[in-house]
Amino acid sequence: MIGEGREFVAAVAPAAGDAARLESIVVRPSRGERVLLDEVRLDPAFGVEGDDWAARGSGMTADGSADPECQVTLINVRVLEAIEPDRERWPLAGDQLLVDLDLSLEALPPGSRISIGSTVLEMSATPHTGCASFSARFGSDALRWINTPEGRQQRRRGANARVVRAGSVRVGDAIRLAGDEAP
Repeated sequence: MIGEGREFVAAVAPAAGDAARLESIVVRPSRGERVLLDEVRLDPAFGVEGDDWAARGSGMTADGSADPECQVTLINVRVLEAIEPDRERWPLAGDQLLVDLDLSLEALPPGSRISIGSTVLEMSATPHTGCASFSARFGSDALRWINTPEGRQQRRRGANARVVRAGSVRVGDAIRLAGDEAP
């Protein structure tokens, strides 16, 4: 069972400031398939190059098209480590950018922008809460833990974002708060 003690929660506290980094890039060319990359291009039109986000669409939009507010998903690697010690399984979470970054609503409220490599992402108000697939891969305890009120505030399941400036990202890139730069 995943712990809730202060020591445990402190252990999964993400990096902030200059220590924040892109730790891994995962693209999903088709349902259930995961490919790890060292570098990838992000674009406001198609999201993460090689990912099936646009083709997959969304049940949350009126016409079933892909939701631009959920174009890119980020998850904190320290949370992943807490729920899955085997790093080889981390891509199963389904997020494209695995980061060591404070994704909490306090640190990155909706509309906040972050720069990674030469791209800029804008944090979405649409919550990223996990699904039956996440529960099947990591267990119902993990799903319950990420969806506690504190877990939602910390965005333990991760965060949705959209690309506002095209560019490339590379594993190891620093992540910084971005100003209101034009796309």
